[in-house]
Amino acid sequence: MFEALSSFIADYGYLNLFVLSFLASTILPLGSEALVVALIYQGFNPFAVVLVATSGNYLGSCTTYYLGLKGRLVLEKYLSPSPEKLEKSERLFKKYGIYTLLFTWVPGIGDAITMVAGIMQLPFRYFSILVFLGKFGRYFAIAYLTVFFSK
Repeated sequence: MFEALSSFIADYGYLNLFVLSFLASTILPLGSEALVVALIYQGFNPFAVVLVATSGNYLGSCTTYYLGLKGRLVLEKYLSPSPEKLEKSERLFKKYGIYTLLFTWVPGIGDAITMVAGIMQLPFRYFSILVFLGKFGRYFAIAYLTVFFSK
């Protein structure tokens, strides 16, 4: 069983990471961090792992942002966000501004922050830069710590 899993990771590592990272940045309760660590331990290039995970997670957030642009009814139809998370994210967004987007990687509220950015019709260029930087920073930190502690 373990051998089959290792083979599957080795053969489709980057693709699996991209898909999992994409899905993890939607409302689905998934995480991609364990796969990042596993791929690095399997000998995958840490920088490539960071870029693939960041790209997938960023594009998933763009999808959530787009649904937010379409309004609350569309969000409720496709993602069913909890009203509490949306309200908390709106308060954070109003209090701290666009820099809240640097924290879209935080479990529990990150997806709601991207939804709120869409609902508030934040210009996409600001959204893109801040979300990409925040997600890159998270994956970079995970990869760095994995490499550091594996020596």
